[in-house]
Amino acid sequence: MRLENKVAIVTGAGRGLGKGIAKKLAKEGAKVVVADMAPADEAVAEIEAEGGTACTFTVNVAKQEEVQAMVAFAIEKYGTLDIMVNNAGINRDGMLHKMPVENWNTVIDVDLTGTFYGTQEAIKYMRNQGSGRIINISSGSWLGNLGQANYAAAKAGVVGLTKTAARENARKGITCNVICPGFIETDMTLKLKEVNDGAAWDSMMQRIPMGYAGKPEDVGNMVAFLASDEAAYITSEVINVGGGMIV
Repeated sequence: MRLENKVAIVTGAGRGLGKGIAKKLAKEGAKVVVADMAPADEAVAEIEAEGGTACTFTVNVAKQEEVQAMVAFAIEKYGTLDIMVNNAGINRDGMLHKMPVENWNTVIDVDLTGTFYGTQEAIKYMRNQGSGRIINISSGSWLGNLGQANYAAAKAGVVGLTKTAARENARKGITCNVICPGFIETDMTLKLKEVNDGAAWDSMMQRIPMGYAGKPEDVGNMVAFLASDEAAYITSEVINVGGGMIV
């Protein structure tokens, strides 16, 4: 129970990777606001069934006023905010020369600007509190990836944003770190098993040195560590959780 009496917000936590992160933080004792575009009642029910404390909040992270309301809600409900996990993200893949401008803007708005809003609003409170943990979820694609100019640019921006936030807020007792997940097994990625009789999935497994996909809890374990007192001297880091896939 490394996070007992801590309060966390996890965006994009209604399913997949975000839900795995939220569940792990709750298992470690944190009270978790499970934030997503739609009410995340199922995720909250799973957390409560395992003895955790959670509630849901509906938010579009691309809208600043909704992010502000989310942070205010967490503080009002649980009395504080200790951990902010900016996980919400989308992708609209396509080759650069064919990419519609709206697909560029949408991904930047959610994945980068949404992370900025969440980081900024949490830090406003954490600076006055004198402590806090910002954990932003990027991707191995920040290094560049075929057909993902918008996504790669957004996720690279998350790295630069987080490193700057770390420098600006270290003396206020706030750590800011980035996690880059590799290929994680979620409802979305499991659909690859249906492509060409599983050939697409098998091809992806061959790109991972460890030979298998990660689980949401693998990322959740790292988030929980960075959120804990054990990681008090770790800030401005980019940590890969990808089975050796990200180089």
